Amino acid sequence: MTNPNAPRGWLRLLIWLESLRADAVYGWRQLKKHKVTSGAAILSLALGIGACTSAFRLIDAFLLRPLPVAAPDRLYFLSRQGLDWNGKPGIDQECQYPLFLQMRAAVKDRAELLAFSYADRVDLSFGSDQEIEKAHLQYVSGWMFESFGLKPALGRLLTENDEGAPGAHPYAVLSYDYWSRRFGQDPYVVGRSFRMGETLFQIIGVAEKPFTGTEPGTFIDIFVPAMMNPYVTRSDASVFRVFAQLKPGVAVEPVRAKLQANARAFEEERAKEFVGVPKQSLENFLSQKLVMEPAPTGVSDLQNGNRRSLAALGVLVALVLLIACANVANLMTAQAAARAHEMALRISIGAGRWRLVQLMLIESAWIALLAAAIGAVFAWWSAPFVVSKINPPDDPVRLTLPADWRVLGFALALTFGVTLLFGSLPALRVSAIKPLSALKSREEPHSRRGLMHALIASQVAFCFLVLFATGLFVATFEHLSHTPLGFSAERLLTLDTFAQQPQPPALWSQVAEHLREVPGVETVALASWPLLEGNSVNSYISVNGAPPIERLAYFLRVSPGWIATMKITLIDGRDFLPSETAPGAAIVNETFAKTYFQGEDPVGKAFARSEDYRDRPFRIVGLARDARYGSVRETPLPVVYVPFQGVRRDGSWVRENWGTFIVRTSSANPLALAQTLRQEVPRARPEFRVSRIRTQLEINLAQTVRERLLAMLALFFAGVALVLAGVGLYGVLHYSVLRRQREIGIRVALGAQAAVIVRIATLDLFSMVVLGAVAGLGISMALARYFEALLYQVKATELSMLAFPSVTLFIVALVAALSPVIRAVQID
Repeated sequence: MTNPNAPRGWLRLLIWLESLRADAVYGWRQLKKHKVTSGAAILSLALGIGACTSAFRLIDAFLLRPLPVAAPDRLYFLSRQGLDWNGKPGIDQECQYPLFLQMRAAVKDRAELLAFSYADRVDLSFGSDQEIEKAHLQYVSGWMFESFGLKPALGRLLTENDEGAPGAHPYAVLSYDYWSRRFGQDPYVVGRSFRMGETLFQIIGVAEKPFTGTEPGTFIDIFVPAMMNPYVTRSDASVFRVFAQLKPGVAVEPVRAKLQANARAFEEERAKEFVGVPKQSLENFLSQKLVMEPAPTGVSDLQNGNRRSLAALGVLVALVLLIACANVANLMTAQAAARAHEMALRISIGAGRWRLVQLMLIESAWIALLAAAIGAVFAWWSAPFVVSKINPPDDPVRLTLPADWRVLGFALALTFGVTLLFGSLPALRVSAIKPLSALKSREEPHSRRGLMHALIASQVAFCFLVLFATGLFVATFEHLSHTPLGFSAERLLTLDTFAQQPQPPALWSQVAEHLREVPGVETVALASWPLLEGNSVNSYISVNGAPPIERLAYFLRVSPGWIATMKITLIDGRDFLPSETAPGAAIVNETFAKTYFQGEDPVGKAFARSEDYRDRPFRIVGLARDARYGSVRETPLPVVYVPFQGVRRDGSWVRENWGTFIVRTSSANPLALAQTLRQEVPRARPEFRVSRIRTQLEINLAQTVRERLLAMLALFFAGVALVLAGVGLYGVLHYSVLRRQREIGIRVALGAQAAVIVRIATLDLFSMVVLGAVAGLGISMALARYFEALLYQVKATELSMLAFPSVTLFIVALVAALSPVIRAVQID
């Protein structure tokens, strides 16, 4: 039997669709009719939508996008949290491979453990030893590919059989990305070899395309078995990160407790061999808690280091979008007021109020859709641009930034939300029009102005917060950029140099002597690594044979002349002599003297590292000014400079296969000598090759990449927010003067002075500016603590930080009010 209601329902649907079509056509005509106004609305929204979409792409790639592996939701990352060796809260993410094997065996029935080294950027050669190139290489558990459900694109992948004896299986698997970039997808790459150090690796396959490793921000080029790592047998070398892949239905806590017990027993056994470690420091170390955190997106230092920065970026772009929405909402409200007669006529001839709401929302949707289209182009360009600014050009960050359903879904949801956000208020105001009053030109201007003023107050509050955050980020960057480093980076070039086999100190010195003869070279010195690179070696210190003090000292091996080359002030004593070795002579900094000698002059006094404090002392021959060691942010550390040439207990020389030549040039542009020096190093000694050349300034700048990026983006969005707020203030005041033109004319005719007219025209607006600024101040204070981790020597409560947004907004309000006020005063 036919349902009599069915045709009627279809008819209603067709009528509604026809009304949508008609309103869409009419809305498009309205946009074309008001080209300037519509264009301004579309561009302001486009910037907000594009910025939000771009920020989402970055946040998604770093923090939200699951790894392309089987069951990423069952993947957990292991770390130890608690007090570190210095008694400060810390997180230890590394594990020794012998401990990893014990833990894997302990939970084999409930979880699979996977070991990953850090993504090292190594030197390797596919041809002759002269053709050195760099690639990101990672040591991984052989069973990783099978556990992750990954298939080969070519050849075969590593298996558990490749994890035999240490060094027994020199096989390598290339990532699809590296295979495409380096070899042009050559199908005959399987079977080729490359040399890394003294080991020849054979390529056995290529991993499938989506998988680029477990470190967001870095694409792994080459995977090799963990058992090929030179530290794989050492219980004192923590070089692996550990993931746990739980089996279906297994709870986290029992697995964590089992792993905790294993780790504690392993470290207690190892601690029996520790010499000279303070009791409290040892207890802090053994009391660390093993933590299992969900890691469906993988784990990387870039991810952890930029988490708060991305959150701050997300807040900034969201605020800019809200300001743009408030602007467009005010614009739509003003347009609705101008069309009051039209709407009243529509109601009078039978149009329902919902139809008016639909009409206004469709016009808003046109603006939002056009803005989203332009914003998509902005997001497509801006996300990779921001990524390119995170790291130096010689080792750029790489992220997967596809325009897939995740990004498309976010953009569509954002467009829908924006349409409702700025279109609903004008639509509701239109639906509340009283036809008789509107046709008699007696609509309700005060309530409409009240809505517009409320939106202005919101704009000002959001703008205050953007300016407040901008002031904090810019001040942080300025403080970091001008922090005294204790050395001069001008005209300094660093040559990271390696040898295939460890070489004695005499050969390193020969290369340094040869480089000193190169034209344009002023001085040359040698160090284990450059300052501020982030490396460190530390140990506890014993003075005069006493038990070690519970604070770590940091060491750097340098050659004679390094202090002068770095232009570090030598307060007392002398530099190293060519004949001095480590252990033996030492130069210490001021913080070391304060920490271990209570500020007394330490020159001539002795100390020893905790492991050698009974029989291998150092005698201090010099006292140097503090120089930043590993990070610009850290307070000065107790640092010991020791001779680059070291001797073992049996009297033999310590051989090194890695070091950095520090070259101060006579040219203002040290990179002009880069290629020459690269060629001169192997010319001096064929055993040596230059791995990387950087200026010291470049290394210093890398310390402030995050702060520079935040300051740059914050300034950009602050400028956009100010322009939007200024346009909004101007628009509302201009509309207010036009609506009150008759009233102002009467007041002028009755003798009102210009000051009175200015007060009448601007009082409401400036009241909203003050109200918005106060609200913005309150919100800023409430959120200030979330910014603290991103700040350096800046407090949110400083008067300058609070005055900057207040004064800036007041100036913008004055500029925005100038033209409408002049118009009001000149009314005849």
